[in-house]
Amino acid sequence: MASVDVLCVIVGSSNVLLIWYIQTEYWMALEIHRCNVKFYYDGKHMKLSPGAEEVATFFAKMLDHEYTTKDIFRKNFFKDWRKEMTAEEKAKLTDLKKCDFSEMSDYFKAQSEARKAMTKDEKLKIKAENERLLQEYGFCIMDNHKERIANFRIEPPGLFRGRGDHPKMGMLKRRIRPQDIIINCSKDSEHPKPPPGTKWKEVRHDNKVTWLVSWTENIQGSIKYIMLNPSSRIKGEKDWQKYETARRLKKCVDRIRNQYREDWKSKEMRIRQRAVALYFIDKLALRAGNEKEEGETADTVGCCSLRVEHIKLYPENDGQEYVVEFDFLGKDSIRYYNKVPVEKRVFKNLQLFMENKEPDDDLFDRLNTSVLNKHLQELMDGLTAKVFRTYNASITLQQQLKELTREDNVPAKILSYNRANRAVAILCNHQRAPPKTFEKSMQNLQTKIDAKRGQLSDAKRDLKSAKADAKIRRDEKSKKTVETKKKAVQRIEEQLMKLEVQATDREENKQIALGTSKLNYLDPRISVAWCKKWGIPVEKIYNKTQREKFAWAIDMAEDDYEF
Repeated sequence: MASVDVLCVIVGSSNVLLIWYIQTEYWMALEIHRCNVKFYYDGKHMKLSPGAEEVATFFAKMLDHEYTTKDIFRKNFFKDWRKEMTAEEKAKLTDLKKCDFSEMSDYFKAQSEARKAMTKDEKLKIKAENERLLQEYGFCIMDNHKERIANFRIEPPGLFRGRGDHPKMGMLKRRIRPQDIIINCSKDSEHPKPPPGTKWKEVRHDNKVTWLVSWTENIQGSIKYIMLNPSSRIKGEKDWQKYETARRLKKCVDRIRNQYREDWKSKEMRIRQRAVALYFIDKLALRAGNEKEEGETADTVGCCSLRVEHIKLYPENDGQEYVVEFDFLGKDSIRYYNKVPVEKRVFKNLQLFMENKEPDDDLFDRLNTSVLNKHLQELMDGLTAKVFRTYNASITLQQQLKELTREDNVPAKILSYNRANRAVAILCNHQRAPPKTFEKSMQNLQTKIDAKRGQLSDAKRDLKSAKADAKIRRDEKSKKTVETKKKAVQRIEEQLMKLEVQATDREENKQIALGTSKLNYLDPRISVAWCKKWGIPVEKIYNKTQREKFAWAIDMAEDDYEF
C-alpha cells in the first residue's frame, strides 16, 4: 500500500465517546435502579450489586430473542455473569432457570415503545444531536483531504452473539477502557488526550496502515479498528483494485482450469490434492480456510482443512451423476451443506484421499493454505482464493441478469435483480435466520394484497357498469366516465402487482443474506450498468450508504460495461 500520512483528528471519538459509552451503560443500570425495576430469584426479590445488575440488563434486553433459549448461550452467559457477582450473590444465584428478568425486560420494551412514540420535534432533536456528534468526531484529515470516519464510536459492553452456532455466544463483551486503546496519528499532530486520570495503551505513528484507532476485544482476542468510511478515497481505490484483479482472473481462468484438470492425473499425491481443492474453490466458491488462532475453539473449517467426516460420496448409480455431499461449519460457524455433482476424476481422487483414514483425519493431508496460496500466486500475480470467490460471484451476477431481465415494469425488473443477487448469495453460502417478525410482516402484506384484490373487483364492476351505461346514453360524459374507470382499474392492477412482487421477493429472500455479496463480492459496475441499461434508478438497488461506498463505480460505469 502506498505510504499515507494519517492525521488523527478524532479528538473525542477515542476520548469523549469512550466516556460517553461508559456513562450510557452505567446510566442504563442506574435508571433501572431509580425506577425500582426488580430482579427476582426463585420467586423472591433480590437486590443485585451494580456490576451484576448491569450484566443482568444485557440478558434482559435479549429475553425475547431466540439466543436466550440456546443452551450454549445460557451456559456462557451464566458463567461470565457469575464473575461479576459478589461472593454472597454467587452463593445464592446457582441456577439460571430460577432467575426472573421479566421486569427488566418489560422496562426495556416500554423504553422502546416510548422511542417509537416520540413526536416529530423530539426525533428531529435527536437527529440534530447525532449530526453534531458526526461533525465533531466523524472526520479526519488524511493526505490533506478531509475524510469521513466509519465507526467512530467505541463498541459498548454486551453479550456476544456470533453467527451460526458459535461456541462463544453469550459470553460477556467487556467495556473498552482508555488503557485498551492504541491511537494512530501523524507525528506532528496533536493526538487526543485520554480522560483525566487515565492513559492510552499506546500512541503510534504508522503511515503504512489506514486505521486510526485499535483495541483487542476479549471474546476471541481479535483486533478491532476505527477505520475510514467506505466512501473515502483510499477505500474506493482498494475496491476498484479488488475488482480489477478479479477481471484479470477472467482472462486466464480457462488456462488455470485446464491446468488443475491435468493435475488430477498427476503422479504426485500433493499435486492431485491441490488440484481437487482448487476445483472446489472455483466451482463452489469455498474459502481456502485458515489455521485457527490460539484460543479459538469454534470447529470451523475451509476447503484446505476439510476432514473425512465432512464429505460423503455417492457413486454413479443407474446413470446418475457422481455426487459429493458437503456438511461442515464454515466461517462464523455458518453451516455449509451442499450435494453437488462432480466430474468422475474428482470423485475417484476423493475416494483415494479417503482410503484408510479415520473420520477426523484431514481430507487433504498434504495441503495447507500456505501451500495453496503460494501456488495461486504462481498462477497469477495477486491471485487468492478470495479472488476466485469475487470472480465467480461477479460473473454469476452478470450472467443471471442477462438471463432473467426482460422488458417489463420496474418492480418486475428489480425482482429479477434480487433473484440474480440471490443466486450469488446461495453460491457463497450467505445465509441468515428468518427475521423473527417475518411471519407477521407476511401476514400484514397478505392482508394488503387481499384488500387490493377487493378494490380491483370493485373497480372492474364499476367499469363494467359504466360501459353498460355508456351504451345506453352514448354521450361524451359517459365516455369520460368509462376512461376514468379504466385508468382506475389499471392503477389498482399496478398496485396489486407491486404488492405481489414484494411478497414473492420477501418469501424467496427470508433465509438468504443479500447484503454481504452486494457489498463485498459483486463488482458494483455490473449493477450500475444494469440500472442504466434498463432505466432503473440506482437508488432502487443501492441505499445511501452503499451509493457513497460505490460512488466511483456510479461515476465510471456505462450501460455497456462488461465484467
